[in-house]
This record gives sequence, C-alpha cells and structure tokens, in this order.
Amino acid sequence: MTQKIPATVITGFLGAGKTSLIRHLLNQANGRRIALVINEFGEMGVDGDILQSCGIAGCDDDAVVELTNGCLCCTVADDFVPTMQMLLDRDEPPEHIVIETSGLALPKPLVAAFNWPDIRTRITVDGVVTVVDAAAVEAGLFAPDPAQVQAQRESDEALDHDSPLEELFEEQLGSADLVILNKTDLLDDSATVMSRINKELRPGVKVVHAVHGEVAPAVLLGLEAAAEDDLDNRKSHIDDGAEHDHDDFMSFTVEMPSEATPVALLARLAQTIREHGILRVKGSIGVTGKGMRLLVQAVGDRIQHYYDRDWHANESQQTRLVIIAQTGLDESAVRTALQAA
Repeated sequence: MTQKIPATVITGFLGAGKTSLIRHLLNQANGRRIALVINEFGEMGVDGDILQSCGIAGCDDDAVVELTNGCLCCTVADDFVPTMQMLLDRDEPPEHIVIETSGLALPKPLVAAFNWPDIRTRITVDGVVTVVDAAAVEAGLFAPDPAQVQAQRESDEALDHDSPLEELFEEQLGSADLVILNKTDLLDDSATVMSRINKELRPGVKVVHAVHGEVAPAVLLGLEAAAEDDLDNRKSHIDDGAEHDHDDFMSFTVEMPSEATPVALLARLAQTIREHGILRVKGSIGVTGKGMRLLVQAVGDRIQHYYDRDWHANESQQTRLVIIAQTGLDESAVRTALQAA
C-alpha cells in the first residue's frame, strides 16, 4: 500500500462546499504535491477555474485536470483511466491525488473504477470524503416531505425512494469513509441533521463539523481506507440492478450582455430560483466598466457573489450562468425571467 499513490475522492451534492474544502486543503499543503481532477456537471467548467485563479502556490494548469462530461464513472476507459495514467506517468508524479466529483455523481462506481487493470497496482483510494450542506439537510432538500418520509421509514424499512435527491444523498453517505458536515454556522437544530446523516453511514464513519470547508489536511488525508477493496460494504441502490444515469437532472447555460449594475440581475435570479425550484446556479456576471468578473454561486435561494479575478484578455466580458435543476424545469421560462430588462 505504501508503494501506491493515494487518491481521495471528494463527493457531495451540488454546492455542499467541495471546492471550498479543496481550496483550504491546498492552502495548507505546505509544498506537498497534490494533483486535482475536477469533474463537473454542466456545459461550463466553473470549479476548476475558481481553483486555478485563487492564487494558491502550485495550483496551476499543470496541477488541475478538468473533465466536464458530467460523470467520470460512466466513461472510465475514455476519460478517467487515461487521466490517472497521465498523472502517474509524470516525471514527478503527485504525492496525492484529489478527485472532486460532480455534485450529481454516485461515488461507488467511481471507486470501483480504481480496480481497472491499468491503474490498480499504482494507485489506491485513501478515502471517500462526503461533504454535506448542513443547512440543506435541515431544510429538507433531500426529501420532498421530511416528516412524512421519516414516518414511513420508521414503519417500513423497504421504503421506495421517490426522490432522486434523497437517493443521491444516501448514495454519497453510504460510500463515505469520512463525512464533513459543512456550513454548520447556518444550523438551528444540529441533532436532527445528525440523526438524518447517521441513518445512512456505515459503522465507524466519523462526522466532522466545519464552516467554509475549513478542515485540516491531517483529517482529510491519510485515511488508508483502500476503498476499492471494500466495495461490498458500501451500500448502494445500484447494487439492486438500478441504472445509473443523470436523467433526473438537467443543466443549461444562460448568456447575457454585461450589466451596468448586478443588483437587478441578482434580484431576478433569487426570484427565479424560488419560483422554479432551481437547485444550483454557478457562473459569472460581467459588470460594465469593471475589470473584474463577479463570480456567482447559489444553492437553493442562498446566493453568494464576489469579485474573484480580472477578466482574461481572451474572455468575453458577458454574463454566463449555469442552471442545474431536476428534469422538467421550464427552461424557456427561466431564460425569459433572467433576461428580462
């Protein structure tokens, strides 16, 4: 095991704080060679760009590999294995590889991919770290009616799962070696949230509370779980023969000219998220006369925005927002609402 390069799989639902966790990890790396593989769902790669523009030493184009096919485990031969081989074959291979999965990814098939013959003798899954948005769990995002589902679950252990969000949440927790309960500063009732999480965890899996993804590297790395050899103990709905795809979710990009002031657009965005039940928004706003781009990220109706970097010379200073929602969203209505002057 000491001869294999360790890899940490960081999973968690859209907007849980995976990128913030990685940024903090890189800031505390102290010269350790860490390579990043970032898998995104949607047409526009945002997370990799955030990391590459954050000013962290060593976090440059050579350290970050971005894959935007939406699902690493679905394209093992075409994307994942060649990427791992490229990292392993460097003159100075990384000391640790961190893989940030798409927020809609199932971690177990990805862990299984580490048994692919071309890489299984050279790399091991040090651990699966699942990042959980504490406030989203408390708000019942992962169940259409949390109280009703809980009552049904207590009376029927074979409860069918009607919510794709709930099923995805359970998948990510079921494969975890460590859970980071992020955004705990937004919690009112941590006991209820912990009860919901603990129902899905394997015995012995620890939960670490965090704010803004600030977790020490010694906590995240060095778990030595060898997860690829422990697949049978990681429960998953796909073990029952269910197909794994992303048909329950959709994404599209809305492009608009730069704004004289972003306030009106942010207000329209908040209203559109509420009216249409949008899960996640990420992207950037071009502000007329401003040399920096305004980064925007939203989980539910919680919107964050800040100027993160100067526009590159070859970039169009327009507004581009990736919208992610459950299938059935009225895309035309969302575009009209956001583009309304």
